[in-house]
Amino acid sequence: MSDNTISILDGSTFLVASPNGDIDAGPSQAQGLFYKDMRHLSKWKLTIGGIPLDVLSTDTVEYYYAQHFCVPPTGTIYKNPTISVVRRRFVGDGFVEDLTVLNHGTETEEVELRLEIACDFADLFEVKDALKKKGEFYEAIRERKLVLGYRRDNFIRETLISSSSPITEANANCVIFRITLAPKARWSTKFHVTPVTGETAHQPKFATAAGGAMRRDLKEWIAQAPTVTCHPEAVRIYMRNLVDIAALRFHPDTMSEQFLPAAGLPWFMALFGRDSLITSYQLLPFTPELAATTLRALSNSQGKEEVELTEEEPGRILHELRFGELTHFHERPQAPYYGASDTTPLFLVLLDEYERWSGDTDLVKALEASARAALDWIDHYGDRDGDGYIEYQRKTTLGLDNQCWKDSWNSILYHDGTLAKTPIAVCEIQGYAYDAKVRCARLAREVWKDEAWASRLEVQAADLKQRFNQDFWIADRQFFALALDGDKKKVDSLCSNIGHLLWSSIVDDDKVQAVRNHLMSPKMFSGWGIRTMAEGEGGYNPIEYHNGTVWPHDCSIIAAGLARYGFRKDASEIVAGIFEASLFFQSRLPEVFAGYERSKTHFPVQYPTACLPQAWAAGAPMLGIRTLLGLEPKGDVLTSTSDPVLPYWMGTLSVESIPGRWGRANVIAKGDDSKVLTMKQIFEQALTRRVDLGEEELAA
Repeated sequence: MSDNTISILDGSTFLVASPNGDIDAGPSQAQGLFYKDMRHLSKWKLTIGGIPLDVLSTDTVEYYYAQHFCVPPTGTIYKNPTISVVRRRFVGDGFVEDLTVLNHGTETEEVELRLEIACDFADLFEVKDALKKKGEFYEAIRERKLVLGYRRDNFIRETLISSSSPITEANANCVIFRITLAPKARWSTKFHVTPVTGETAHQPKFATAAGGAMRRDLKEWIAQAPTVTCHPEAVRIYMRNLVDIAALRFHPDTMSEQFLPAAGLPWFMALFGRDSLITSYQLLPFTPELAATTLRALSNSQGKEEVELTEEEPGRILHELRFGELTHFHERPQAPYYGASDTTPLFLVLLDEYERWSGDTDLVKALEASARAALDWIDHYGDRDGDGYIEYQRKTTLGLDNQCWKDSWNSILYHDGTLAKTPIAVCEIQGYAYDAKVRCARLAREVWKDEAWASRLEVQAADLKQRFNQDFWIADRQFFALALDGDKKKVDSLCSNIGHLLWSSIVDDDKVQAVRNHLMSPKMFSGWGIRTMAEGEGGYNPIEYHNGTVWPHDCSIIAAGLARYGFRKDASEIVAGIFEASLFFQSRLPEVFAGYERSKTHFPVQYPTACLPQAWAAGAPMLGIRTLLGLEPKGDVLTSTSDPVLPYWMGTLSVESIPGRWGRANVIAKGDDSKVLTMKQIFEQALTRRVDLGEEELAA
């Protein structure tokens, strides 16, 4: 989210406001109170004497709690206000706002406090696309509560608003308090804002005992996570992103006691198969319980039949689940939507990796049928033409054109910038499928006790690797094709996808060095991270969503892949880049940022609509720490690399109490503590290093 908004969230509930606490949502703006994909407040605007408040200070003290300190403007710098307003708000299901007005002066003040209220009940897709509503709005007073409602056939949503202090005057659009404040006196009220879905009112958690439980849960979440010790700023990045993951957790409807991560604020506060799987993978050394819940939830919703609208197929793992109006009336397919071709192999990758870390064979045994169905999907529904590769082509015009992680409509481009023809077989998905079969062969042999199946999977994986290295390799450019198009023509643009091939280990040894050289070249490595598309490609644009930007999660996967093939110094440089970038985003990583060369901007440039917080971006530093230390389970022992390469400014890096099948383990990598720098020195040295590089390039 933008720096000029303040966000607090709790799972499927989030509130986005201006720094002074006001909500005044315009077209395509994500301000408001949202609950389960619908906006339950679009205006919540406080004035004194009809004048909006100036903000003094604001902060999100915890992810679900914000404070806004405000004053009415005096109109001149020579007169200080005598009235101040404090807005303290807690979100969770609905939200609670404690509003306090203080008179700091020596005279009695007559104050007219006006709160303008509105609700457009916009589906999140309507917010994004500025669509008009098709139902009817209504207002009422019910049991001393203001009721704002919306009805379309059998789809009903309401927002209930109440105040603990008597309201002087009220109508459907505002409430007014006229108060007399003696010198040094204060006045306060508490608002409860309750969303209603159908006939169910969802009481704000901080109006019940659940509010205290939220605070205890956050303390326990932090206490149970491993302790990271290194440069203080890197520790701060770790903690900031750990709390962001806590904020994005939510309960699946069928699993009320367990959490999994939503994708990101504001557009993706829902179950996303790909995002939840990758985030859970990134966090295995820190919070492995997320992986178990993610696997169970996705298994429960695994495809059972063929449905054109939702692109469901037997064995397929879902892409996205929504609860808003447009999905209710089948005007969007996300109820749930299965149009992703990487989620199914990634489900299998996480299943094996979770077992390697946790030793939880009971879950693996319980999900054997789901694993078999997923592997069957890879071989049949995924491979649409029988050529041994997973292809995708949407079945409905409401679906996604591209069903890989770069799922924007224009992400699969040739070198000259033209769009690839569907059906498309994207390179990294073949790597995921290879990895899935290798991993499931291990599970079949060791857990499911099916030796014949394990052998078949190993043969299939070896055959896939051999064919892939032949069919996708572009000999004259020395990298793998981004994809094969509908005519089996190689899509020849240079993109970050090839880094995922190292992560899945599908790359033959004789091609690894060339892949590494491309990834670390100035065309791809911006200094902050790996660009999604190389500078110089026909479709390159440093501010195009998937064609030149830098995605922290993408970088973390590429760094892990480079380290897997022994390029630990390169991996360290990428991890250092994303850590250093996060310092410019208040120690948290956005979903994506622009791909400008570091030497030309000196700071990472924001992408205008990036989610923040975003789950797999918050997971990127966690996978980065794992990569720096080389953490790998070997049976019941956690191992680490004997030759760690740490960022030059980090000093010694240790992680204590890493959970796993070994109980809890401590790992330390000795850095050069004499070179531990202040943040000023980090900026100066990193900037000088990149500026010198840029000047050499310009001179050349």
